[in-house]
Amino acid sequence: MRRLCFALDLQDDPTMIAAYERHHSVGAVWAEIIKDIRAEGYLDMQIWRTGNRLFMVAEVADDFPRGSRNDAMREICDRWESAMDKYQRRLPFAPEQVKWMPMHCIFDLDQHLGR
Repeated sequence: MRRLCFALDLQDDPTMIAAYERHHSVGAVWAEIIKDIRAEGYLDMQIWRTGNRLFMVAEVADDFPRGSRNDAMREICDRWESAMDKYQRRLPFAPEQVKWMPMHCIFDLDQHLGR
């Protein structure tokens, strides 16, 4: 298992931020998306927000990403991503094709403690 972290900005608009949060509330995320997240090897995932910046923290299986999406699931995921695009802004330094920008760890307390 490993931990991955990503960052993304939302449109800097309180109404859009509130709508984005509603789309991610319990019961609002499409069931197929939740199923796909698990099928791809995400063991746990959280999205945190401060202002209009999002941080995703994910625990993933050793065989992540599994690449198990069939065409029907890929279409559903594409529709979800398209629906969320209007709320999101890529980070200024992110390549055009990268929505959630991977982050790298610069401090790990366990390492400093010799664990």
